[in-house]
Amino acid sequence: MKHKLEFASHAANLCLVRNFVRQYVAPFGFSEKEVELLVLGIDEACTNVIRHVYKHEETHLMSLSCEQIEHSIRFRLRDYGQATGAPTLARPLEAVQPGGLGLHLIKTAFDQVDYVLKRIGTELVLTKKLPARVNGHGGQETASPSSVE
Repeated sequence: MKHKLEFASHAANLCLVRNFVRQYVAPFGFSEKEVELLVLGIDEACTNVIRHVYKHEETHLMSLSCEQIEHSIRFRLRDYGQATGAPTLARPLEAVQPGGLGLHLIKTAFDQVDYVLKRIGTELVLTKKLPARVNGHGGQETASPSSVE
């Protein structure tokens, strides 16, 4: 089942996005640390769109969808700004200065990060493998969510 949130490019909406992501990933069995890293990664991706694509203009459309794909969850962050392609603004981790670590954070939080250029805008596709947990019979089973509304 796919879940989708549409919102304006206003920084105040990031709280709504963080809560949406937390609620979606809760049933999958991620550790608290993993959940916070996923939430932070998506928050950073949204912030990058607001800052670099929409130049802090607060009325542009963004959307975030999430769904389970086999043994992974996939998030799709869509903007409708001028397509810029995959960002190259990341700085070396050893350079001590503010900014530029968001892309490192996103790539740490997710197993796969892809940019899909659209006719208008870009879709950032973030994929995370589901955690495996031991079932009652000694075998491995993948966590699956209950219904998230």
